[in-house]
Amino acid sequence: MAILLSGDFHANSKNELSLISKHSLMGHFGIDTYQTIDYHVILGDGGFLWPNNQKGDAYNYEVLAYRPFPVLCVVGNHEPILGRTDIPEVDMGLGETVYQISPLVSYLKRGKVYTIDGWRFLVLGGALSVDRAYRTPGKSWWAGEYWSEQEKDDVFALLEREHSFDFVLSHTGPERINALACRDIMARSDKYGDEVALLNDEIDAKITCQQWWCGHWHTDRYFYDETGKRGYQYLYNTVQILARENENRPLIIQ
Repeated sequence: MAILLSGDFHANSKNELSLISKHSLMGHFGIDTYQTIDYHVILGDGGFLWPNNQKGDAYNYEVLAYRPFPVLCVVGNHEPILGRTDIPEVDMGLGETVYQISPLVSYLKRGKVYTIDGWRFLVLGGALSVDRAYRTPGKSWWAGEYWSEQEKDDVFALLEREHSFDFVLSHTGPERINALACRDIMARSDKYGDEVALLNDEIDAKITCQQWWCGHWHTDRYFYDETGKRGYQYLYNTVQILARENENRPLIIQ
């Protein structure tokens, strides 16, 4: 049993599909490891259901269907699914329902706990859209881009009941970690002042976990925080597989 993790997909706008195709994955990891994959997690900005991109979606679904495992997307910020009420909720046996947009592609809910391959994941999501001014100055790309007050209340109520998880999946990282791991990017961009990253700071301080995965920053970096005794992995042009070295110890294959 294993889980494939990858960064932003953006509906394959920059040929991201080539990194996660069956041919590419088998070539990178080998057929034996490839055959252990049960799920594929995209760490936000899947970009599925983009307006007027029906042909692009159909092509992406076709290529992804050559692989025998489903895609689970973390909610990013470039997500047309945000604010929609017509997406069916489906029980995949992961502990919480998902929003299913095709037979093989679904979105995980923000602020929920999912059990995937026996690991318990706290799933977060969202981030500041630094390019939103290209759409309408001062406006988000989509309704619901930021967490609602109800979502925030729900996740903190959850953390009052439980605070220990195996892993965290988000789109952006905690602001504190972003500033340490991506300081050079932050120095030349405006990916800061992000209330979602600040929310992640609050959540990060309340939990224990073995590792945190995120995307958003279009970089591939690993940062180990001595204070929290856990790693933070940013993915974009690389993929990883989370497997088990033994019953309790994770094995990360790159």
